Amino acid sequence: MANTQSAQKRIRSNARKALRNKVRKSRVRTAVKGARDSLDEANAAEARKAVLAAVSELDKAAETGVIHKNNAARRKGRLMKKLAALEAKK
Repeated sequence: MANTQSAQKRIRSNARKALRNKVRKSRVRTAVKGARDSLDEANAAEARKAVLAAVSELDKAAETGVIHKNNAARRKGRLMKKLAALEAKK
């Protein structure tokens, strides 16, 4: 257990932040999974919506520091690449 008041407060604030980060990461994972699923279904219109929603969630997570900005950029690039390939087929 922490000895000082400041250390105890840090533990409480870290717990709050961890919970907030967990929620944000979960939303990112859900959005990215939905985008991948819609890309696999080969419906370009729905896939575009899902990919843009996932990109938005990734941007928010990177902005708040939940994930690194390069991690978000890499994941967005991969999704957009698959979307472009799908739209090129049509």
